Amino acid sequence: MYIIKVKGVAKIPDYVQLRDDKFTLLAYFRVDRPDKSLDKVGLGDKSEQIMNIINDLPFGQILKLEL
Repeated sequence: MYIIKVKGVAKIPDYVQLRDDKFTLLAYFRVDRPDKSLDKVGLGDKSEQIMNIINDLPFGQILKLEL
């Protein structure tokens, strides 16, 4: 799975994309509201770990996530 953190512009907030190994979009959510999106893809129990990674990730960088 891959994480991409996208910087918002003006009124558009910052977003996060979660993609699988084929780079298919699994989840797309605001950085400040991840709860429902992570639950939908079955990662609700790992949300704290994922959010810690996201908070440290620079904008525009793609990170391979091993859970």
